[in-house]
Amino acid sequence: MDDSNGKKFQKDLNGGLVGLVLLAVLDRSPEDLYGYEIAKRLALSNDGTSIFKEGTLYPVLRALSAANLLTSRIVPSYSGPPRRYYRITDEGRAVLADWTSIWQGTRDFVDRFVKGNST
Repeated sequence: MDDSNGKKFQKDLNGGLVGLVLLAVLDRSPEDLYGYEIAKRLALSNDGTSIFKEGTLYPVLRALSAANLLTSRIVPSYSGPPRRYYRITDEGRAVLADWTSIWQGTRDFVDRFVKGNST
């Protein structure tokens, strides 16, 4: 069977979920995080492999920041280029709550059909 359909489905699904996941990671972190650190946390939570490509995280982090859902600050690094650290805002927490509710409703709707519990 051709795996390209599965890869395309995963890519489309990820595109809609990455913002929600990033907000959730930052909401649960007691400290500001930079992109690579976020990517490592995502991979660790999934047996070492994130379903999100690291390169896709940065544009979404910038978009969330531009929408005032995150704040960011740049900190010099002794081991490489400066790092941009992110923190969720109060507005970001409100959006996270809304998106979480939407996600749960969507997940439940899909589960009813996938698991055969629809009428």
